[in-house]
Amino acid sequence: MMIYVVVVVGAVVFVFNQAKLAPPNVSNKLPRQHPHRRGRELKPSAHATASTVEIEKSRNQETIDTENAHHALRPYLTCVRTSLTAALSLSNFASQTVERHNVPEIETGKSPELLLNPLTISRNENERVLIEPSVNSVRVSIRIKQADEIENILVHKFTRFLTQRAEAFFILRRKPVKGYDISFLITNFHTEAMLKHKLVDFIIHFMDEVDKEISEMKLFLNARARFVAEAFLTPFD
Repeated sequence: MMIYVVVVVGAVVFVFNQAKLAPPNVSNKLPRQHPHRRGRELKPSAHATASTVEIEKSRNQETIDTENAHHALRPYLTCVRTSLTAALSLSNFASQTVERHNVPEIETGKSPELLLNPLTISRNENERVLIEPSVNSVRVSIRIKQADEIENILVHKFTRFLTQRAEAFFILRRKPVKGYDISFLITNFHTEAMLKHKLVDFIIHFMDEVDKEISEMKLFLNARARFVAEAFLTPFD
């Protein structure tokens, strides 16, 4: 026990002596920085601030234009809903060319007497819907608005993504009708297994959501392009 106490006391005395012999601690003193090496605070220039304000104004204006376009789309969707509801009066009709088969007559086209007059509902030259009714099936083709090159690319990528997953939508065709971006095929089996007004609601909701989605993606791309351009031009101010 005495040996342990002596060792501890000796260690304390050694540490105390080393502390007295050590040089003063200067780590708390910060070295003086050369005035030319100090980092300069970057303050936004008046031109950068003005450009930011202009970007915010353009974003707000584009958002307002998108909302106005969405409200202007309602009469067009109402007309499509009414026409499509009237066209979905389908019945189970056996094929006249193949025994004991029931095929969509609008797809085969071998019996002209079973095909009804097609109907085109056009909002403008770039946006329209084609409804092709028959006795046991209806084909709906949609031309999505494409006002510029950006919307052309977005619509192509969007519809290609959907058509590759057509089996998940039941009524979506893998290949659209020529001149249109996307097509649906509704047969009498669909109207028997599902509610007719729900099918109409699905197509109308699809058209509405696609229009909003394309507009939002275009706004995002424009905002991103402005941000990149501003970041590139800031060092030249």
